[in-house]
Amino acid sequence: MAPPHTPSPAPSASPGVHHPLFARFYARFSVSADAKGGLGALRAELLAGLSGRVIEIGAGNGLNFAHYPAGVTEVVALEPESRLRRLAQEAALRSPVPVTVLPDTAEALPLEDASFDAAVASLVLCTVRNLPQVLAELHRVLRPGAELRFFEHGVAESPGLARVQRGLDRTVWPLLFGGCHTSRAPLAAIEAAGFALGPYRSFDVPEKGPRLPSSPCVLGTARR
Repeated sequence: MAPPHTPSPAPSASPGVHHPLFARFYARFSVSADAKGGLGALRAELLAGLSGRVIEIGAGNGLNFAHYPAGVTEVVALEPESRLRRLAQEAALRSPVPVTVLPDTAEALPLEDASFDAAVASLVLCTVRNLPQVLAELHRVLRPGAELRFFEHGVAESPGLARVQRGLDRTVWPLLFGGCHTSRAPLAAIEAAGFALGPYRSFDVPEKGPRLPSSPCVLGTARR
């Protein structure tokens, strides 16, 4: 095993993440979306077949926890928003696998090099303050050959919707939705961080009805 590593703090000193209104909205909306909108099935697909020690960043209210398979020996989950973290800690008590919830941000993981068998990023890369730094940290704490599982939304392929996304990201969207950015390109960012993309699929959420700025999604795997 690699020697212990203590990461340096992010250059821009990190005030805690605090989005009380969005956290209240997300806690209610996400539960409904899992039950009625099919997100629960997507979470199960995302996590299927995982084993060993797993790190999950941006765990939110812990809705992934119920879907971890029995082969997972430990989940270390990070959620810096205090209201969502409390809900995640409650969900951890009901999880079929051991889960520890930490308050840290993903830009500076308080974890050793090459100490995890898999990582999970689920609807979180849109909100992090420094996307390249977060992916570099995940790359650091994963063992060689370990998987990154991702389920993210991002920039639309259609030029019209992509223009709308960029305009919203410069104005109201991050303020209304807890720092979310709709026009990030998760696949390109994952590759730029040194991961090798594996199988993935692109789709809209919701699959039917109006196409929202956050609708274009991708779910798949990459390897360190």
